[in-house]
Amino acid sequence: MASLQQTPASPKAAAAAAQRERLRQGLPATVELLKQRQADRIDDREIDAYVSLNWLEWHGGGLRLTITGRNVCAQTAASTIVD
Repeated sequence: MASLQQTPASPKAAAAAAQRERLRQGLPATVELLKQRQADRIDDREIDAYVSLNWLEWHGGGLRLTITGRNVCAQTAASTIVD
């Protein structure tokens, strides 16, 4: 039987995973800024990243959380409680 070997992630993939985790951790704070109508305090690059991840979407000239984004926030809140 062949053994499964894990190949090390490329530096690019590791950086992308770290970026995604940083965004995941920051999403609740971003949502709070949106609720307070302070989207101008969110970095444009972060907005672009959240939109590309389908966690936020443009709607009628404003940003809103997607269903995926809600799930990510719920998972982040749940992991904070467990930790």
